[in-house]
Amino acid sequence: MAKLKAGLVQNRYRREQVDPGGKLRVVGVSFLNAQPHLHGLLSGLGEERMSVALAEPSELARRLYENEADVGLCPIVPLATHGGFELVPKVAIGCDGAVRSIRIVGDVPIQEAEEILLDAASRTSAILARLIVRHLCGGREPKFYSRPAREIVETVSGKTLGLLIGDVALEIEGRFAHELDLGQAWKDLTGLPFVFAVWGARPGVLTEEDCEVLQRSLADGLAARPAIAQAWMRGHGGQAEAHLTYLNDSIRYDLDGAALAGMREFLRRAAEAGLLPDADLRFVGQPQPAHTERAPQRRSVDSLLEYAADGGRLSVEDALWLGREADTHELGLAADLRRKALHPEEVVTYIVDRNVNYTNVCTTSCRFCAFYRPVGHKDGYVLSRDELGKKIEETVAAGGIQILMQGGLNPALQLEWYEDLFRWIKRTYPIKLHALSPEEIWHLVRIEDLSVQTVLSRLHAAGLDSVPGGGAEVLTDRVRAKIAKAKCTSAEWLEVMRVAHRLGMRTTATMMFGTADTLEDRVLHMLKVRELQDETGGFTAFICWDYQHDVGTRQVAGETGTVLYLRTQALSRLVIDNVQNIQTSWVTQGPGIGQVGLRYGANDMGSTMFEENVVSSAGTTFGMDAAQIERHARALGFKVARRNMRYELLSEPA
Repeated sequence: MAKLKAGLVQNRYRREQVDPGGKLRVVGVSFLNAQPHLHGLLSGLGEERMSVALAEPSELARRLYENEADVGLCPIVPLATHGGFELVPKVAIGCDGAVRSIRIVGDVPIQEAEEILLDAASRTSAILARLIVRHLCGGREPKFYSRPAREIVETVSGKTLGLLIGDVALEIEGRFAHELDLGQAWKDLTGLPFVFAVWGARPGVLTEEDCEVLQRSLADGLAARPAIAQAWMRGHGGQAEAHLTYLNDSIRYDLDGAALAGMREFLRRAAEAGLLPDADLRFVGQPQPAHTERAPQRRSVDSLLEYAADGGRLSVEDALWLGREADTHELGLAADLRRKALHPEEVVTYIVDRNVNYTNVCTTSCRFCAFYRPVGHKDGYVLSRDELGKKIEETVAAGGIQILMQGGLNPALQLEWYEDLFRWIKRTYPIKLHALSPEEIWHLVRIEDLSVQTVLSRLHAAGLDSVPGGGAEVLTDRVRAKIAKAKCTSAEWLEVMRVAHRLGMRTTATMMFGTADTLEDRVLHMLKVRELQDETGGFTAFICWDYQHDVGTRQVAGETGTVLYLRTQALSRLVIDNVQNIQTSWVTQGPGIGQVGLRYGANDMGSTMFEENVVSSAGTTFGMDAAQIERHARALGFKVARRNMRYELLSEPA
């Protein structure tokens, strides 16, 4: 098995992603504490072998996942939990007591906090904060929300505290009445150092000589700390003496036995708290992972399927292995068992609603879309209120409780137009508004020059109840650049959902595959949904389908078909372990395969969808009313119930 897994990992990271010049793509962190690591590299050390760029910790991790980088000075959480990455020995960024640059600040002590705003730049620091807060509050947790660092500084007041990391934390030192240094708090709790980041690499790309270059770069940087402090003062302000004190006294750069013990203790405690899965650490040159005491020993595809069916959390490597090697029927059986564990009542749900495409005018020109029309096209339209009202009346008359309202990115429609429309709908009709995909929200952010928070808050106040997961396609920017160059990035899509969840709205997550994507892209998409759900808990369901391309599309189809669809849905049920509901896509696959999907991890039949325009524009047309949906589910022995968007039952299961 070890040989098989190693082969899969190596195949996953083919060298087609290498820098065009043949160099390793090295990415560092743009914080002061990382500068000693980068000093030698930026001074020319190893330049014949390595090219160097800078990024925030979360962005750096994304680049490694999506094969946009080979080596990164990365937080330990993404390296440890996604599987397959190798760590460079001996060097790190950590602390052995007070660190100053990772602090919870506010007007009241932690024990009195009602909510804590977490800097989204590092999941490692955010999880450390949650562990420390749980300990200090005797197991009680305030509410946690993710915010950009500068917004946190402006928002902290009263019983709202904030976690700040990196340079921002240093800049505001001493400003608040209560400041908890998480490095010192960890030392007090465990007696061990804490490790924030290490050099991590895609497996097999680093040689021992490469590791020595990275280690020498740090050695050069440690010797040059006075010069680094001076340069940082010139570029960022502050006092050179304070910067030097921070580099000398607050940051620990060695990865010795004590630091390794601290790193493993953090991963163990986070797993016990349910904040992380069990995690493995593997160093360059080590053939096998150094398993933690809790790490599951999985020795076959069958045992891994059993582990996932029992609720075990899959890593990237695990998911890829199952996606490539598992028998289709057995993959479906594992997903079905997981569905039964999550929904032991054996009830299949559905909703009565209508898909209303209010405009087909769009500026993105997505290669896979047959529905849109460019600005000025003779077939372009915007529904009038009379037309929209008639559709809503028909929906209500048929027992519908919501409309799914999505359209193109029409530059003629401003934020006020949507606000007025939503208010009119809510005044006039007893209907829920499940409307505007993240792409449409981001379009309004761009044309209005407003924040996501402001746009969503205004729409929510006007009547927006929930946000559909349209426009996700596949959440890797490599794929998005090929099929929908003008659309928002994967990070922007996720940020819209994050803000919607913070505002109390619920959303769905989707994936359309079968264009330029690979299995790895699909797995990374699932993991991004899972990670955001870990953070917010705001997704009610996940829905996937393959690319429909018979008519009017320009994108060449990749791998599609019934078997791949069922495998992908089953894998999503096993990977996305924290989203309660999986919806089968009979709208694209047809009623029969939609029915089969109920035995491949799905517990929901979606919508009656008695109007659909986007998929049908590409030549795929299927329809079912409520009676037909119920008949298909009951034929497999399920009970059936109607629901709302929050998956609250509106009828007794029967």
